[in-house]
Amino acid sequence: MEYKKAHFIGIAGKGMSATALLLREAGVDITGSDEGFYPPVSDYLVAAHIPFNNGYSAEHIPADADVIVIGKNAKLVPESNAEAKAAFDSGKKIVSFPDILEELTLHTDNIVVAGSYGKSTSTALLAWCVLHAKKDPSYFVGEITRGFDAHAHLGKSNTFILEGDEYPSANWDTQSKFLHYNAKNVLLTSATHDHVNVYPTHEDYLAPFKKLLESLPKDGLLVVNTEPHALALSTTYAGRTVTYGMHEAEWHPEHIVYGRETTFDLMHNGSKVVTLTTSQLGTHNVENIVGISAMLLEKNLLTPDELAVGVKTFLGVKRRMELLTNTSSVPVYEGFGSSYEKAKSAMAAMQLHFPDKKLVVVFEPHTFSWRNEATLPQYDDVFAGAEKVFIYEPAQQGAGTHAQLTQTQIVDRVKGAGFEVEALHSAAEGIALIMQSLTSDSVVLLLTSGDLGGIIKELPPKVDETF
Repeated sequence: MEYKKAHFIGIAGKGMSATALLLREAGVDITGSDEGFYPPVSDYLVAAHIPFNNGYSAEHIPADADVIVIGKNAKLVPESNAEAKAAFDSGKKIVSFPDILEELTLHTDNIVVAGSYGKSTSTALLAWCVLHAKKDPSYFVGEITRGFDAHAHLGKSNTFILEGDEYPSANWDTQSKFLHYNAKNVLLTSATHDHVNVYPTHEDYLAPFKKLLESLPKDGLLVVNTEPHALALSTTYAGRTVTYGMHEAEWHPEHIVYGRETTFDLMHNGSKVVTLTTSQLGTHNVENIVGISAMLLEKNLLTPDELAVGVKTFLGVKRRMELLTNTSSVPVYEGFGSSYEKAKSAMAAMQLHFPDKKLVVVFEPHTFSWRNEATLPQYDDVFAGAEKVFIYEPAQQGAGTHAQLTQTQIVDRVKGAGFEVEALHSAAEGIALIMQSLTSDSVVLLLTSGDLGGIIKELPPKVDETF
């Protein structure tokens, strides 16, 4: 790495902080700034001896910085951010964090996990299993994962595992992040339409994935889910391709027994490879495990026994079907509900594992995918199986940039689909109404990619105390 000192503007973002940690491990001095710092990201930065400023100012940029890394946040533009303006005026090299990852991955065997859902869990699972087998991979995970020292690490082996996001790289670079990562192998989990604010049509959305697969070397490996859109994309790649899925795929599960610990046989072309056990909830997590197993075993990175130990000990990604209560007979789980498919998977997992409990769903339309008028029909069936649905107010960031739905429109649509639904306007009101609705045979799913106005933090202790 040619840099001696790098300054990060927007360092508290998950991707930015992960990249800062990688550079720090590469021997680069790091400084940074952001508005607000929260654990665990702030803890990771402190542990790595990375100094950071709270707030933005031109004075924060060190005179001896070789490079300035600027995040994708809409606030980090020269027109409205003094520190960003000073960076561009300084004459110093300006890059995005995907640019840095492009440099770090030039000479490694890179596994990029891409898709509209399952990315974070699959990336973390891959990294965990290889790490647990003491193979010391490099990894970059876009979310916080339980059990890891941090969400990024620069290892000594030649394997680099990266979560590949299709979102644009920077405010000045519309190229998808994963196109910077020098992919040698790709695990493609899905390709259903997402990020409607950036990719208005499904064809728009698929375009960067096609470029990713076209960039793969002939001697690489594509492990693709049998989800129809992903499978159709796989024809773009001329090299070695293997399929995985729940049914009719080269790699698939059989004899699944769901429970607090779920077990199944991992099959390859009709032959049993190994029996796997996981504490992760839901069919979608079984599918994620099958996908990462296919990648690791096809590349001979692990033995089946090493894989089994890794899968069994994996604790999961934060916010992905995470149990938030400690003692309550009424469990409260958080599911990551940033898209229709993710929300449906979380709903299915709750019904699969708690078939005899009354499901109460607390939902926040946080992403553009849930706040756009074009996606209103998704509310007709996404809550199927719920006894009661609470809808929090839609997020307002970027509301003027697209056809934003109102809370009333969403509530009316859900009600019209036959569900018992109620609007929530604040955390205090929400907690009171949710608690009134609960009985001893309830189970709660908090479904959002936001914070539900504080409900995520405040509700579980209340439920623990009451039930």
